[in-house]
Amino acid sequence: MKILVQKFGGTSLSTAEARAHVIEHIQDALEQNYSLVVVVSAMGRRGEPYATDTLLDWIERNGNRLPERERDLLLCCGELISAATLCSLLNATGIPATALTGAGAGIQTNNEHGNAQIVSIHPDRVLEQLEQGNVVIVAGFQGQTPEGDFTTLGRGGSDTSATALGAALNAEIVDIFTDVNGILTADPRIVEDAKPLSVVSYSEICNMAHHGAKVIHPRAVEVAMHAGIPVRVRSTFTKDPGTLVTRQEAIRGEAGSVQDRFVTGIANFANLTQIQVFSKDGYYDLQLNVFKAMAQQRISVDFINVNPSGVVYTVFDHESERAERTLHELGYEPQIMTGCAKVSIIGGGMNGVPGIMALIVEALTNEDIQILQSADSNATIWVLVQGKDMARAVRALHKQFGLHR
Repeated sequence: MKILVQKFGGTSLSTAEARAHVIEHIQDALEQNYSLVVVVSAMGRRGEPYATDTLLDWIERNGNRLPERERDLLLCCGELISAATLCSLLNATGIPATALTGAGAGIQTNNEHGNAQIVSIHPDRVLEQLEQGNVVIVAGFQGQTPEGDFTTLGRGGSDTSATALGAALNAEIVDIFTDVNGILTADPRIVEDAKPLSVVSYSEICNMAHHGAKVIHPRAVEVAMHAGIPVRVRSTFTKDPGTLVTRQEAIRGEAGSVQDRFVTGIANFANLTQIQVFSKDGYYDLQLNVFKAMAQQRISVDFINVNPSGVVYTVFDHESERAERTLHELGYEPQIMTGCAKVSIIGGGMNGVPGIMALIVEALTNEDIQILQSADSNATIWVLVQGKDMARAVRALHKQFGLHR
């Protein structure tokens, strides 16, 4: 079988008009002789009746004491409603379809309720239904423990369901449908002339997703990368091909001069707090004490710089007071700066290219934007700036690297 996996997000299913576009994409795939698996998210966003955040709000208004296992049981309902709704619509259109839970599709997870990891997939039932000519609709975001309990896969879990099923089924491609037309060079709410990208590498989109771009979940990309399955990020509301996510070698072989693109895009993430802790003379255990304390408090740390004089790192703004209090209890006097933002310059072609950092500093200096901290990997350079400067920094760097052209 020539298998295609399509995933539709909540906004793609929230209205009758949007669901009509979903059915058109399904019909297009069937006309191309694909055997089709469709993964669905819960319909809509907070405030709409079946959205995940609406269900979470319901728990909060009704005691707010639901254990994690039972919370997952409730949260799985949103995707089940989406799957049943789409199944009914397809059958009414004359397209034979069947709906499965994540467990019914063979998705087995560990016992970490709320953020479960997929352990294995046994898609025998999916293959049986495809052999019978059915479109198989799978409730995303969910799986099952060895004991038979529902689990959820965390934010963006439906993306992970789709790429994991694609890997298990040896699909030709996975299409991630959303409300934007592919992946752009920057957030269009900040950069008016952000351009759509026709092709990016797995590592580039992973970095973009990790550092603020919310089009696809990085876990889903990592699954696709390990399986070597191409992913397309497309708009539900157009027929455009969107952005192809594939191997860097494939980009170089198929996309002409794209290998000369040093920088692919700019991502941003706001509401961060920078924490600096300095060592006292003769004390060499600061690094261990600080990060062990953060771990014990379950405070996520990022943007870490360690040197003999101390440590610098960031936490989310909403965790900054707890982090500061913890450090004071250890006897430290941290310097705290809230309301910061991380701006990430991402590109698979940057590695080994001299002058990239100089261009970054030049662009931000010309805008009188102070760099509070920086770090880099082979495909990303991060700078920390004050939150009030974030939008100007993104626009300046977007222009500096010619991404508007």
